[in-house]
Amino acid sequence: MPVPAVTWWGHATCTVQDSGVRVLTDPLLTGRLAHLRRRGGPVPPADAAREADVALVSHLHSDHLHLPSLAQLAPGTAVLLPRGALRAVPGLRRLPGLGLELFEVAPGDEVRVGPVTVRAVPAEHDGRRLPFGSARAPALGYVVSGEGVTYFAGDTSLFDGMESEIGPCDMALLPVGGWGPFLGPGHLNPHRAAEAARRIAPRRSVPIHYGTFWPVGMGRVRRHEFQDPGRDFVRHAARTAPEVAVDLLLHGESASVDRRRAGR
Repeated sequence: MPVPAVTWWGHATCTVQDSGVRVLTDPLLTGRLAHLRRRGGPVPPADAAREADVALVSHLHSDHLHLPSLAQLAPGTAVLLPRGALRAVPGLRRLPGLGLELFEVAPGDEVRVGPVTVRAVPAEHDGRRLPFGSARAPALGYVVSGEGVTYFAGDTSLFDGMESEIGPCDMALLPVGGWGPFLGPGHLNPHRAAEAARRIAPRRSVPIHYGTFWPVGMGRVRRHEFQDPGRDFVRHAARTAPEVAVDLLLHGESASVDRRRAGR
């Protein structure tokens, strides 16, 4: 498969393949999380976790740092976490007993995984482990560099110096929505995500973090907020960042810099 190649499994969970290395972002491999139910796409296949060489965790919220999903990773898998995560989330300390290698990182830190380098970059988002207390660690994005360069934003809003912190990239995975009818601060909506695409100027972009989870019992509440963010991002990006090609993926579909879209 041409590189970099990205498969979107739903929410913020993606597999980035580059130079023979599989990078899994914010693994959330479940059909239910507290009051949230998966309404879009199937639960990602077990191979998404077992075949990963490294997993990236962007921040402490349980829909991004999901302990049962991390426990599905194969022994020997590296897990990158925001610095302070082990103190804030004691359950993480059980993962080395499963053979996982945990690395806490801060913006600017780099970790080498075979021929690929993963660099932590800033994100503008709440770093607390809600709803479990005030323990926190800074939210992060990640830049994966191999034969290509892929930016995974995690959860973030626009921030000063965004383009210089991230640098030139081939593919940007940008959050465009959420898991409920309202987006709080520290998020990108379709309009702001299009502005992020303009600033970063990747060759291609994939909208993520929408159309997957929704609160139980709210299936009829503002339903347009569930699926529309992806389509709205395509529309806004065409005006705001026309030089950036957008791949609007279904769950389980893949895209790469060289090939627009492929089924699972």
